Amino acid sequence: MLLIGYFEGLDSQRGIAWRCADSLALRAFLGIAITEATPVHASMTVIRQRLPESVYDKVFVLSLLKAQGFLHDKAVAIDATTLEANAAMKSIVRKDSGEDWKQYLQGLAKAEGIEHPTDVDLRRLDRARTDKKVSNEQWASPSDPDSRIAKMKDGRTHLAYKAEHAVDVVSEAIVATTVTFADKSDPQSAPATLSLAQANVGLAGSATALAEVVMDKGYHDNRLLAELVQQGVRTYIPERRQKSRRWTDKPVAWERAFRANRRRVRGKKGRQLNRWRSERCERTFAHVCETGGGRRTWLRGQTNVSKVHTLKCAAYNLGLLLRKAWGLSKPRSAAVSAAASLLAFLTLWTMAAAIAGQTTNPALAWLWGMCGCLLVTVGVRHWMRLFRNFHEKHRSLTGC
Repeated sequence: MLLIGYFEGLDSQRGIAWRCADSLALRAFLGIAITEATPVHASMTVIRQRLPESVYDKVFVLSLLKAQGFLHDKAVAIDATTLEANAAMKSIVRKDSGEDWKQYLQGLAKAEGIEHPTDVDLRRLDRARTDKKVSNEQWASPSDPDSRIAKMKDGRTHLAYKAEHAVDVVSEAIVATTVTFADKSDPQSAPATLSLAQANVGLAGSATALAEVVMDKGYHDNRLLAELVQQGVRTYIPERRQKSRRWTDKPVAWERAFRANRRRVRGKKGRQLNRWRSERCERTFAHVCETGGGRRTWLRGQTNVSKVHTLKCAAYNLGLLLRKAWGLSKPRSAAVSAAASLLAFLTLWTMAAAIAGQTTNPALAWLWGMCGCLLVTVGVRHWMRLFRNFHEKHRSLTGC
């Protein structure tokens, strides 16, 4: 049912349960007869709490991708995004005193000399304050203590989690995923994700370890670069723009790792890997979070959010396997292919009619000629695009 939630773009358990009960096709997929009742939304909660997190980690279809020859376990790209938590900013309280936002403002008003402040006084005092920023060290959510105050992709400040993906840059498969606290920096969360990716690749049947990792400039940290060099991993991480750097108070290994990373990033291979990262790693977040219904979570607790997000990433890998290994596609893609075939048939038929000279009217012949040129142009562009996509896929899979 959670796989159905990903493919149908449903984010809540109630919506998934209603969709499974309403659709005859989904009933057949689940093996539930028309006379039987489908599981309610609470069943997914009970099963999720009963199964450990290690069971969800084994759902990844990396072994099938490896058996089909689509998993190239050499270079991975790591990136992160924020997931909106099931908690509101209005419910946060202070960790030291347990006061909510209104009680905190009342205390500030009394400190300013207002003994009995009204709601208007509190709003006026709140607007006049200059230090209105809230921090995770002082504030927390009583309903979801694992959530953290973070800035979302659209600019809103919300309680959120941080989801990180390790993606194979060649096959676009998600090798590993982790869900951690939103206030954890990228250099702090990257080693755990990379270690999990190496473990998953080993369990998939790979005899070689990951040798290259590419990230964005948010992961650039001298300590992280040195640690990855000690592990035998080559890094391709663009550096932040900085006027000058001082190495006199830093270890020599940090400087060596920094300069080696800079040299690799500026090379031809480094530029190609960063293009693949921005294209293919970001695409996984678009599928899992946007169309897969994973941007907003209706669960509470890091463990529960991690279980559901892991299963959504497994569903993404399953869709990748369906498309690349078995040639199955969505109905929309099938309609596009049928339209392309019809366009090619009309192109050939128009060219044959023009060559045979079946039209004697000059105006009609001119019209047929213009339509033929248009169809030929569109058809040639379409088939050239298909050939280019096939060539790029073949080059990425074979390396030549």
